[in-house]
Amino acid sequence: MSINRYIVAAAGVIFHLMIGSVYAWSVYTQPIHATTGWAETAITFAFSLAIFFLGMSAAFAGRLVEHFGPHVTGTIASVCYGAGTALTGVAIHTHQLWLLYLAYGVLGGLGLGFGYVTPVSTIIKWFPKHRGLATGCAIMGFGFAAMITSPIAHALIAAVGLIKTFYALGAAYFIVMLTAAQFIRPPKHTQAATTADTTGVSLMGGQQLTANQAVKTREFRLLWLMLFINITCGIGLVAAASPMAQTFTGMSVGKAALMVGIIGVFNGLGRLLWASASDYLGRPNTFSLVFFLMAALIAGLLVTHQPAWFTVAMCIILSGYGAGFSVIPAYLSDIFGTRELGAIHGYVLTAWGIAGLVGPVVLAISHQLTHSYTATLLIFTGLELLALAVSFRIRKAFVTNTAPELD
Repeated sequence: MSINRYIVAAAGVIFHLMIGSVYAWSVYTQPIHATTGWAETAITFAFSLAIFFLGMSAAFAGRLVEHFGPHVTGTIASVCYGAGTALTGVAIHTHQLWLLYLAYGVLGGLGLGFGYVTPVSTIIKWFPKHRGLATGCAIMGFGFAAMITSPIAHALIAAVGLIKTFYALGAAYFIVMLTAAQFIRPPKHTQAATTADTTGVSLMGGQQLTANQAVKTREFRLLWLMLFINITCGIGLVAAASPMAQTFTGMSVGKAALMVGIIGVFNGLGRLLWASASDYLGRPNTFSLVFFLMAALIAGLLVTHQPAWFTVAMCIILSGYGAGFSVIPAYLSDIFGTRELGAIHGYVLTAWGIAGLVGPVVLAISHQLTHSYTATLLIFTGLELLALAVSFRIRKAFVTNTAPELD
C-alpha cells in the first residue's frame, strides 16, 4: 500500500508511547503490595527483568525486522506486550509471583524488545537527511510515555480496581500497537532509498555493512561501551533522584517527588533535542558534549545544596541520559549504513539489558557500604569521564575518514 513518511513516523511515535509505559511500573508497586503482600523489592524485580529481556531480545528482533519487515515484528510485539500486561492481572489475582515474572518480566520484556527496534531503523530510511530528528521523535515517545500512562493508570485503579486495570491496559496496548504496526513499513524503493542514504555514510564511502560485519568492528564495541555507561549511570540516578535530593539539598518528600516529575520531562525531551542537534553538530561532537556535561554536573551534585540548582543539574543530566537512546541509532547508521540497521541497533541494545541490572546494583552496593551517595556520584563521574574518553577515541575514525576496522 502507498504510505506517507509522516504517517510512518507518527505510527512509530504512537508505538513507542505504548511500550514506554513500562517506565510507569512504580505506579503499580504499592497497589500490588497492598493486594498480594509481596515485598516491594520482589515487585520491582519484575521491572528489572522486563528491561533485561528488552535488551537481550532486541538483538534477535533486530534481525527479524530486516528479514520480515517492521510490521511483522510490530505485530509480535503487540501480542507479547498486550498479553504480558493482561497476564500480570492474572498473576495478581491468583497471587502467583512466578507468573508475574513470566508475564511482565519475560513475555512483556520480549514485547518491549521487539517493539523498541520495530520503528527506528525504518523511520531512518524515510528521513535520510534528518536521521537524528527522525529517531529522536520516535524514541521521545518512549521517554514521555510514563507521563501519559501514570495518570491513566491511577484513574483506572480508582475506577475498576488494580486487576481489571491490567486487563484493560493489556487490551488497549494490543489494539493500538497492532494498528500502528501495520503503518510502519520501509520505503517501497528500498534500493533507491539506500543509495540516497549512503551520502551520510562518511566512514564507508557508500559501503553498507551487514550486522555480522558491524559487530566485529572496534567502532561497534566502543559505541556499545558508551551506551552501557550512559544507561548504567542514568538508571542509577533515576532510581536515587528523590532520596539524593533530600540528602544534598534538604528537599521535602513532596518537593523531591515534584522534581522527579520535572526531570522525567527532560528525559523525554532530551531524546528529541539532542538527536536533532546531532544532525547539525555531528554525532561524535554530540556524544562528547553530552558526556562532558554529565561528568561535570554529576560531580557538581556533590557541592550543590540549593534545590533549584540541583533540579537544573538533574534535568540536564537526564536529558543526556535520554540522548544516548536517540542519538545511537543515527550514529550507527553514519558508520555502518542502513542496510541492516535494525539488526545492528538490536545488537547494541544488549547494553541496555545489562546496564538495567548493573546500574541499580552499583547504586545499592555503594550506598549500603558507605551509607552515603557521595561514593555513588564519584563512581558515576569516573564512568562518564571514561565514556568521554571513548567518544574521543571513536571520533578519530571520522576525522581521518577511515572505514571501521574489521577483526
